[in-house]
Amino acid sequence: MIEAGKTYLVMGLLDPDSIAYAIGKTIESFGGKVIYTVQNDIIKRRFLDREGALSDEERKTIDFRYCDITDEAQTKQLFSEVGPLAGIVHSIAFANPRTALGQEFHTDAVEDLKTAHHISCISLATVLRLGQANLGEGGSVVAMTFDTSRVYPFYNWMGVQKAALEALVKALARRHGRDLIRVNAVSSGPLETKAASKIPGFSGIETVWSQSSPLPWDTTKDKQAVANAVVFLLSPYAEKITGQTLVVDGGASVVAGQLCDFERPTA
Repeated sequence: MIEAGKTYLVMGLLDPDSIAYAIGKTIESFGGKVIYTVQNDIIKRRFLDREGALSDEERKTIDFRYCDITDEAQTKQLFSEVGPLAGIVHSIAFANPRTALGQEFHTDAVEDLKTAHHISCISLATVLRLGQANLGEGGSVVAMTFDTSRVYPFYNWMGVQKAALEALVKALARRHGRDLIRVNAVSSGPLETKAASKIPGFSGIETVWSQSSPLPWDTTKDKQAVANAVVFLLSPYAEKITGQTLVVDGGASVVAGQLCDFERPTA
């Protein structure tokens, strides 16, 4: 599936429990080489260097670079160093949970919203603008999103950013078709990650899935199902797919209301 021996950039690694790491390990299982980006040294020391986070073997073999996606010079430097790429994964998002998430949607923290939009949406365009040359005569870019067909409590402005991100995926797919670069997104069901733990009311979103997903959804184990979908879109098997959002959520996003008792998974 993955082109063995080629290099893939996975941007936005936080810790070994993140979807970014699951994607990277899946790429490696098919013979691809993975370079991760970490925002800064504070993040690395807090989440990757802590005891038990990675095995000794993982520490020796993991290849990561620092990249604050809001820093133009640093991002340019990254792409000048990583060399030719077969694909890029954009697993980057942030919104201040104190002002952009929570019980009240309205906020006067406009600068926080601008920052959230820059990191969670605009940064994908930055990746394509600065990383296009690294993809050579074609390649695949995959962004991570979350259900934008419904409005969730507490998720607030991050839901707005994800909707903008999906619109941007379509625009970038049109722009970069002439470069033979495919741009897609994967919309995942809720997954237990460090980032998710910062979302107020995340357990309520989990409850929605337990009540409405036709296929059983495991917020920990199903990281692998999501990673598999990302790897598919990175691969030549998806060579004519672009501008799409592939939903991997057990089917919850297409169900109206809750499942009836007779519809619930039996195993």
